[in-house]
Amino acid sequence: MDAPSETRDFAKFLRRNLTLPEGLLWRALKGAKADGLKFRRQHPIGPYILDFYCASIPLCVEVDGDSHSMGRRPEADEARDIWLAAKGIRTLRISASLGLEDVDDAVRTIISAARDDDPGF
Repeated sequence: MDAPSETRDFAKFLRRNLTLPEGLLWRALKGAKADGLKFRRQHPIGPYILDFYCASIPLCVEVDGDSHSMGRRPEADEARDIWLAAKGIRTLRISASLGLEDVDDAVRTIISAARDDDPGF
């Protein structure tokens, strides 16, 4: 699934400017360190940029900070998840605080979700 050039350009910017929780999680995921799963970071797809994406499953992992519970953000996140689901991509949302407090637990959560055949997590 292709993305507009503006989305691809912004994804490049985001890859160079990961948040602290994203950076810690990326260190734990890159190079197929998470149970052999290969993730991409800040992956553009359609109008969206996925924090982490494993194409072989396919699974999107979003690292959500406090702002994801404010204003219109919950509705925007839900619309995004629905759009991705229509493309066959499952979304797992991980709190940024988990990424900061226990990155190993965050990775275990991702691996568990990745190996779960139930798409309704």
